[in-house]
Amino acid sequence: MQVSIFVAGLVALVFGASALVRGASKLALSFGISPLVVGLTIVAFGTSAPEMAVSTGAVLNGQTDIAVGNVVGSNIFNVLFILGISALVAPLIVHVQLIRQEVPIMIGSALLLLALGLDGNLSLWDGAILMILMVVYTVFLVMQSRRESSANTGEFDTELKPAGPGAWDGKWPAQLGLILIGLVLLVVGSDWLVSASVVFAKALGVSDLVIGLTIVAAGTSMPEVATSLTAAFKGERDIAVGNVVGSCTFNILGCLGLAALASGNLGLPLAPSILTFDIWVMLAALLACLPVFLTGREIARWEGGVFLAYYVVYVSYMVLASQHHDALPAFSTAMLSFVLPLTIITFVVSIMRKASAPHA
Repeated sequence: MQVSIFVAGLVALVFGASALVRGASKLALSFGISPLVVGLTIVAFGTSAPEMAVSTGAVLNGQTDIAVGNVVGSNIFNVLFILGISALVAPLIVHVQLIRQEVPIMIGSALLLLALGLDGNLSLWDGAILMILMVVYTVFLVMQSRRESSANTGEFDTELKPAGPGAWDGKWPAQLGLILIGLVLLVVGSDWLVSASVVFAKALGVSDLVIGLTIVAAGTSMPEVATSLTAAFKGERDIAVGNVVGSCTFNILGCLGLAALASGNLGLPLAPSILTFDIWVMLAALLACLPVFLTGREIARWEGGVFLAYYVVYVSYMVLASQHHDALPAFSTAMLSFVLPLTIITFVVSIMRKASAPHA
């Protein structure tokens, strides 16, 4: 029964996000707002709407560990799993703007989260800071993109068009209806997902935090999975990377910002294990993007395979640790003494080879 509720909640989140984006996009375009602005705001936020709905809903239901674990786990999932599996489909091209601007902003937002959460709590004011930065970042992106050439922004013109005169969603009542349906599905879906996750945690003997970091994080990241894989298969490999980077930034600034605001004067508590382990795993995953992106400006298939393997390792560690399994010490020793050093050496050698290779 709880599995059915969890799946139904996940389906409601995905369809809710889709309906919200469709209705809001058509409505904005019908009012004369440019496809570029719509693409950088409504569509970009839409893929992270499930994370926002679940984190805020979890706070309102008193499940704060799920709220925080969902965001941190989603970012780990985005980088290691989504980039990893997308690179296995096709080596991913990294746009120069991502290297110079978006990735540093993504890493900066993670460092800011770490600084704000050092006291073990995200206060109402911390949430306000994160949300203000989210708004500033969005406005900055829109203003910056308006200065770019039409060739760089043409993708929005082809993908986002106002509804035709005879289209069923061409009238504003239908568009408002889609927005309302999307919001209702997001609220209901998040409630189902959170309630089922709490039952899973109790049945499996693990904490809400572990469920949030793994099952809920993977579930709410399904729109990003679909977007990045579709882009990779279609050959739009820079979009596959940009989607992940933008989503990670929005998760930290937008989702945690709104969740902290929703927590009110009580604030959003951060579990000790988040501060001592998981947030550092997230930061390491984000930092791992820099050397990979900087050299050769692409994510090779083998690098994607390493990312994917490390996500499997992370989840395995979480499961073993939550169960206090006898294999945990041997697993940790093998990772720290052999696998991690070997991976670092491999990356360093690869970076040196890329750096010394002649450029066209």
